[in-house]
Amino acid sequence: MKFINYLESIAGVGIFPLISLLMFFLFFVVLSIWALKVSKEHLEKMKNIPFEKPTDSENN
Repeated sequence: MKFINYLESIAGVGIFPLISLLMFFLFFVVLSIWALKVSKEHLEKMKNIPFEKPTDSENN
């Protein structure tokens, strides 16, 4: 018996692909809106984090 036969026996299984697509689409839209609205200063600060020297309080 193939795997698809098991899925066909589950009631309401057709909604799961739709929910997955909706979740992906909403995540993509929210991430796109954030990328367009984020300030350039914030991006510069995040970009330079790997090059900053750690302070004593960060080593604890």
